[in-house]
Amino acid sequence: MEEVLAPSREAELLMTLPGLGFILATVIALEVGDVRRFPGPEHLASYAGMVPRVQQSGGKVRYGKTREDVNRYLKWAYSEAANVIARYAFRHVGQLYARIRERKDHQKAIGAVGRHLAEATWWVLHTRRPYQDLAICRLGRVMGA
Repeated sequence: MEEVLAPSREAELLMTLPGLGFILATVIALEVGDVRRFPGPEHLASYAGMVPRVQQSGGKVRYGKTREDVNRYLKWAYSEAANVIARYAFRHVGQLYARIRERKDHQKAIGAVGRHLAEATWWVLHTRRPYQDLAICRLGRVMGA
């Protein structure tokens, strides 16, 4: 794929996200297209199928399965990246996986990490800046950088 597809600026920015290599970053960049068509990060996450269904009644909220009528390529790419994160425990995103996995199960934790990646994709492409790990950002503020 690297011979056929020239790396775009978007794919290079997306490769800064944890769990994304050249192939997944290219798939996401091509499937998202112009990020300005999404008003916010939650809209991209919903389009990618990384948001569970919500049923509310009488003050009770129940979360169900993710929707089926979504962009399947994006859903696959974010799920694959989330599984890489689950296996190799990337800093704070790995902690997100571990925290949800402890309370719920593997699939729900993968969905939460995938949603984080989808929303981070919107921010990275919208601001045109590389992804920054929250732990590193906090450390920089503490160290005075």
